[in-house]
Amino acid sequence: MGRVYVCSCFGITDADVRRHAEDGACTPRQIASACKAGTDCGRCVRRIQALLGRGACPRRELIEQRAPVTLDRLDDAA
Repeated sequence: MGRVYVCSCFGITDADVRRHAEDGACTPRQIASACKAGTDCGRCVRRIQALLGRGACPRRELIEQRAPVTLDRLDDAA
């Protein structure tokens, strides 16, 4: 299968978005900072969101697995 363009304004492919997600860009805004996708006409933002929502961001799983920090935990650490 050939390249699938997510952002035609800047020539960004789905593989590019996945690569940036692997490097830590887990939101459309972070993807935009990494490669400009979504910053011109904006038509690709939903496609980027869909790609990120399909597990393209491995760090998101780690964040979701962490236990929430409570105030009493912070007091114990101080």
